[in-house]
Amino acid sequence: MKSALVLGASGGIGYALVLELVNRGVEVVAFARRKERLNALYQHESMVTIFSGDALVEKDVIEAADGVDVIFHAVSFPYQDWKEKHPLCIEIIVRAAEIYQTKIALADNIYAYGKQSKVEVKENASKEPFTKKGKIRLAMENRLKRSDIPYLIVHMPDLYGPNAENTMIHETLKNVVLNKTASFVGDIKVAREFIFTMDGAKAMVELALRDDTYNQNWNIPSAHPITGEEIIEILRKETGYKKSIRTVSKTMIWFAGLFQPFMREMVEMMYLTEDPVILSGEKYEEEIGTIPKTPYKEGIKETLNWMNERVL
Repeated sequence: MKSALVLGASGGIGYALVLELVNRGVEVVAFARRKERLNALYQHESMVTIFSGDALVEKDVIEAADGVDVIFHAVSFPYQDWKEKHPLCIEIIVRAAEIYQTKIALADNIYAYGKQSKVEVKENASKEPFTKKGKIRLAMENRLKRSDIPYLIVHMPDLYGPNAENTMIHETLKNVVLNKTASFVGDIKVAREFIFTMDGAKAMVELALRDDTYNQNWNIPSAHPITGEEIIEILRKETGYKKSIRTVSKTMIWFAGLFQPFMREMVEMMYLTEDPVILSGEKYEEEIGTIPKTPYKEGIKETLNWMNERVL
């Protein structure tokens, strides 16, 4: 891979992918709607070409994909727009890939796995999503599999890291940085996975650089499951934060959803805070090597430093 297009380059995992690709010597087209945001992130990166466009406009994606070897799909939409926008987006990406015979690498989440009884979920686990958003993610996956385009489907748990703002834990970290009263979504005693975006990007780019990894699903777990209590302890030790951190329950999300479309859509995903899906990295470690696993203390510190430089 000599060149790549990262769609959603202004988001958390998109940002990490751009940096990791550049670190590997790959020329990158960084694609997102807001040019000023792309400039702020990449204006000093000589190997990055900024492309301001809309992932739902076919001519934009086709123009941006000209000459690249891999298209990385890291586009996110607000929950309430998923049904309308994700199917159209994946169709446009597939058409662009077919025109140029380009590979596709999808940065995916864990929603398509639905509820899983196993402690660690492997790639061959049955996918029977019961949520609307889980069914949409599975449909995206199946669309790639029906195409003749070489694809990677890379599943990662909830994200955190520099520039990762549309995440479950972002508001918690932001309010700690601002020294405001913070909230944590879900039961703080339940251990869940949060993957540092830079780790996820390293693993995903490694897969994309190889020829024998395509037309497969890959799971990239976090360093380890961690409880909200443990995260809060890290935050207090790293920042001296002393304010209370309240727990946001499913009931609270439901009531908020009466007035806010995003919160209404979030309710159905709250099961993941009660009965988390924990990914197995066995396949990756057997076939590729050690999965990057930044300790939470280090990853959270790096994320807070990044936020401090931009929020305050």
